[in-house]
Amino acid sequence: MNPIASDTSILDAVAYLSQQDPIIAEVISQRVLCTIRPNKNYYQELVDGIISQQLSVHAARAIENRFRDLFGGTFPEPADILTSDVETLRGIGFSRAKASYVLDLAQHIVDGSVRFDHLDALTNEAVIAELIKVKGIGEWTVHMFLMFCMGRLDVLPVGDLGIRNGIAKLYDLPTVPKPAEVSELALLRGWHPYESVASWYIWQSLDNTPTL
Repeated sequence: MNPIASDTSILDAVAYLSQQDPIIAEVISQRVLCTIRPNKNYYQELVDGIISQQLSVHAARAIENRFRDLFGGTFPEPADILTSDVETLRGIGFSRAKASYVLDLAQHIVDGSVRFDHLDALTNEAVIAELIKVKGIGEWTVHMFLMFCMGRLDVLPVGDLGIRNGIAKLYDLPTVPKPAEVSELALLRGWHPYESVASWYIWQSLDNTPTL
């Protein structure tokens, strides 16, 4: 069973990691309590996640607001999105690629090939396999979804450059670690089953926590 973020489980995670890894313990002592919590509006958060890829928070929020305005001021259902097209979405600030990604996600939901009602029962690996069917959704996006939407505490975003840079800095490594080396370090430092919380504090050490 995957551990899920709550006030109690976050405190448990912080206590556990502080005991397991002195370097993470030092970061924890200097930062606020981890704010990872579940957000069960999976569909909306995934759309917003596509919109915000490689954008500043301010720019992403402006496009998200225009997106809602396009559909009468409320967040559109998947079928509503399919009444639009790439050029219309480009007109409110989407790139051509992101417009096609959002339309592809909406189509997958409408035809039933992507469902959200059963995700809580799936393993992390199965959630990844389900969601990467959609154009524009890769492993990094699903890792962020697992952490910041599903609230899972045992996710290690090995491909995240911030995590890799943060590990290199905190552990005084000569080079930025490869994804496989991130996994190895997490295992050696005993982060499991709270890899998400360790990752959150690594981002915090860089003042660079992502949002979905």
